[in-house]
Amino acid sequence: MLMLVCCAQLEAQEVGLRFGDMDGNNIGIDAVIPIESRRIHTTVSFGDNVGLDVLYDFVVAPVFKNSGFNYYAGIGLTSLFASEFKLGVMGELGFEYRFRSVPLVAGLDYRPAVIVVEKMDFVYANFGFNFRYSF
Repeated sequence: MLMLVCCAQLEAQEVGLRFGDMDGNNIGIDAVIPIESRRIHTTVSFGDNVGLDVLYDFVVAPVFKNSGFNYYAGIGLTSLFASEFKLGVMGELGFEYRFRSVPLVAGLDYRPAVIVVEKMDFVYANFGFNFRYSF
């Protein structure tokens, strides 16, 4: 954990909001911590309950050379703290645009999940829009 914090301080991080369906929640605090050419992408979501998604984006690459558009893909864990605790495995596929003149990033992503704890379920409607400040 200490190594993650040290690595995160070496590169710019991003913090913002994610809007969309997150297993009953509809808004979240979205953060990205770069680690070399990959990153940790995490969201704490709110709405009817509280949720936490922690994803490792193993692919982060430009769509077109020098365009500001990137795509990313990853996998990680998702949890929901509600009357029924949920824990599962989540995938992520998204596109983002990094504005050149201001330190902002806007993106769309899809996060399907397989819930394995409390009861087995497949969550397929996790689409979201995120807007982050890069510093």
